[in-house]
Amino acid sequence: MFSLDSRLQHDTLVIGDFPLSRLLLSNDANYPWFILVPRREGISELFQLSDTDQFQLWQETTFLAQVLKDSFAADKMNVATLGNVVSQLHMHVIVRHKDDVAWPAPVWGKVAAQPYTDEQVMAIRQRLQQVLTADFVFLEADHDA
Repeated sequence: MFSLDSRLQHDTLVIGDFPLSRLLLSNDANYPWFILVPRREGISELFQLSDTDQFQLWQETTFLAQVLKDSFAADKMNVATLGNVVSQLHMHVIVRHKDDVAWPAPVWGKVAAQPYTDEQVMAIRQRLQQVLTADFVFLEADHDA
């Protein structure tokens, strides 16, 4: 059974589910920073996914990056899977702007996270509701993994 790593639970807000992945919002208002977590138990590396799941994750990642680039007027999209701190496989999809606090450096550890207000989260959810397809299911913020 799929369960979300405790650190991801602590540091993110649940947005919803693509066919394979749970979409999370990193609770850091410095950047629109999204995380896709394949709902598969015991997976820490991309190559551990089946070929079908690898393809699905890539489709979800590239679709999300494209709609976020357009919706948030990104100067650059950062897409990465590292797993050095949280071993559960997860894909970062981060909207970058040339005037963000970390530009042009990577976002990791550059500045302290600034938690979102409830109003900011609601605005992001509303923005996403306009661009995410019927293959996406929005979940309540307090949804269990």
